Formats: sequence, structure tokens, C-alpha cells
Amino acid sequence: MAYFETVGKISYEGSRSTNPFAFKFYNPEEIVAGKSMEEHLRFAMAYWHTLTAGGSDPFGAETAIRGWNHLTGMDKAKARVEATFEFLDKMNLPYYCFHDLDIAPEGESLREFHSNIDTIVDLLGQGMKTSGKKLLWNTANMFTNPRYVHGAGSACNADVFAHAAAQVKKGLEVGKLLGSENYVFWGGREGYETLLNTDMGLELDNIARLFTMAVDYAKEIGFEGQFLIEPKPKEPTKHQYDFDAATTIAFLQKYNLDKHFKLNLEANHATLAGHTFEHELRVARINGMLGSLDANQGDPLLGWDTDEFPVNLYDSTLTLYEVLKNGGLGKGGINFDAKVRRPSFEPDDLFLAHIAGMDTYAKGLKVAAKLIEDRVFENFIDKRYSSFTEGVGADIVSGKATLASLSEYALNNENPRANQSGRQEYLKATLNQYILAE
Repeated sequence: MAYFETVGKISYEGSRSTNPFAFKFYNPEEIVAGKSMEEHLRFAMAYWHTLTAGGSDPFGAETAIRGWNHLTGMDKAKARVEATFEFLDKMNLPYYCFHDLDIAPEGESLREFHSNIDTIVDLLGQGMKTSGKKLLWNTANMFTNPRYVHGAGSACNADVFAHAAAQVKKGLEVGKLLGSENYVFWGGREGYETLLNTDMGLELDNIARLFTMAVDYAKEIGFEGQFLIEPKPKEPTKHQYDFDAATTIAFLQKYNLDKHFKLNLEANHATLAGHTFEHELRVARINGMLGSLDANQGDPLLGWDTDEFPVNLYDSTLTLYEVLKNGGLGKGGINFDAKVRRPSFEPDDLFLAHIAGMDTYAKGLKVAAKLIEDRVFENFIDKRYSSFTEGVGADIVSGKATLASLSEYALNNENPRANQSGRQEYLKATLNQYILAE
């Protein structure tokens, strides 16, 4: 059965095209910085926002018109599998991502949930074999069910922790069966509302224990995917432990997990943490922890995770700048963890939204590659920090300098070098020039 009959296969038609159902900038075969756009960007569809989200909000019921709305239970789950591969094919998306609860209903017990998952995973495997599509990452939803009201790995109830462990175990088995290239942990309720009833030390230790168990089991079953953690500062809990990239890296280093994990960073989560997305990417990159991206954007006028499709060219350019400087994303990719707005309820809107996001990142890739090729920022930064390449600066960098030697240098240096302008406005204007010129 076809679920998107009104839309054909989306193709690249160039920037002058007036066809809304065509790529203007994303040409998967175009070579940029030595690789095709498809190889650089590794785009993925988010199962939850694209196939299971209905458009409800705290003030209104679902609005989305979908060809499977009349179905329930496993019948609906099976229909979504069919819709998945139709959508991936028509959008020319090579990857998809899901939580366990996205693909199969929980049923009345954990055993039934596992059975439902097995049925759907078999269908997904068949679809992947036929279509050539791949699973970028999978994960376990350990935040929706009321059992996780106090967290999963951070739960104050050992039976809840055990249930979470069972979900992770099943998720890793599913990942191995489907050849998932990554496995993600998003701590949806791994945090606290008040410290008055929280043993923070035990909760953090237990989260680390769960992650260590996952690493051990992955080795046991031969799952070779990359482990990823997705930071988020708040929402649904007031304070989540994986607050941002720096906090998460410190956690991984403390528990000797940094050699097993990298970060899956989301733009809207960076906003909630009070950071720019490029800041989060830079922190991960310079620590060797940049693994994968969730592409979306927030609304600066709204204080929650709106998960809008990315259309900001400045953000996408600086994002891809970090990715290119990182040497790519390895096993990671760019997952559209984004949902159409509630008034955009027709099936066609799913295509229009993904086209907008894919074109935005494709444009950003080309501009970022040109900036790096011309060494626009590198040349400026090299000059700005040139005092650390010779004399006392070189001594500081090499470790030769001491407080005593630097004090003596400062006391005898009657004419220190004058500071130079940072030329922030000039650099932003140059960025404008590159974006507008491409």
C-alpha cells in the first residue's frame, strides 16, 4: 500500500527550480571537499517525529492526517514500516533512527513488548534488505512509561533499573540484527526535580553502571556500533545530568567510559543549555568526542524544545564547519530530530519540511568547505595567537616556562606587545559574504 501517493521521488533541480518538491541545493552526488554530499551528510529520518507524532500539544489534540490513523496496535505498527521505506525512498534518505517504543506497542508485559519488537524488526530487516536503507541508530524509550517517573538508570527503585536494563539489552540485540551503526542513550528522565529527595552520587554511579553493562554486553554479542550519549539540560526533568557537552564529557571521563562513547548533539538542546550549537560541537570536537548530530532548531521566543526543521543558513554553515574540521562524523550522521508544526498536518508537509532541512545543510556544507579551503578563520586565528609560536609564548606552550621565569620576563619587559583588535564584526561580515556569494 502507498501512503504518500501525491508525492513522487524528490530529485535535485538546482537553485532556480520553482518546484516545491525538489531539492534546490542538496545534490547527493555532488563532490564537496573530496566526498559526495551524501557521504558527508549521511541524512536520517527520525521515526518518532515523522511517523508516530500526531501534532498534539498541551492545549490540543492530534491534527496530523496519516494513512494509518484508522489502525491500532500491531496493525498500525506494521503500516508504519511500509510507510518508512516509501518515505525514505521518495526522499532519498539513506538512514533512519528509532526508539523501541516508536516501532512497536508495549502490550501488557515486557515479554509481549519484546515479541512485538521481534515481529516489527523482522519486517524492518526485510525492508532494509530490499531497499538498501540503513539504520543510523536505535535506542530505548525509557522516559514515557509511568514506571520511569523517577528515572531509568537513575531510578530510586531497583526493579525499575532492572526493567531499563532489559530494554537496553533488547535494544542492543535489535541493533546487531539490523546492523545499526550506533546506539544512543538519551536520558529523558535521568535527572532530578529537587535535591531534597535525591542521592545524586548514587544516581550518577548507577547510570555509569548501566552504561558499563551495555558496553560489556555489546562485546558479548558482537555489536560493533558506536555508543552515543545525547546531552540535554532540562525538560522533562528540571535538571538532567547530561546537561551539555562539557558536563557529559566530564561524566564519561570520571567513569572511564570516554573510550567507549561519543556525543550525539542536538541544536535545540544546545539552545536550552544556553549555548550555540557550534559551541557544543567545538567542545566535543576538541575532546575527540563528536559522534553524530540531531538536526533541528528552537524558537528563541519559546523556552522549550520545539524541534523545528533547520532552515538557518548561518547555523548550518557553522555546524558543517565543525563537522568538516572533525574529519566527518565517522559512523554518525545527521538525523532530522524535527517535527512539522501542528498546523502543517497534511502528509505532503513531511516532504516539504525534510526538503527544507536537507537543502539548508547542503548549502551550509558548501559554504563551510569554501571557508576552510580559503582558510578564512584559520589564517586570522593563527595570526591572533602568533605570540605563542616564538619566544616566551613558545616556552609557555612547550611547558618550559615556570611562574618564576614568567615573572622575571614580565618584570624586565618594559614594552609588552600591544593587544590587537579581535575584528569580530569583520569576521561576521566575511561569513555573510561567503554565504551570500555561494
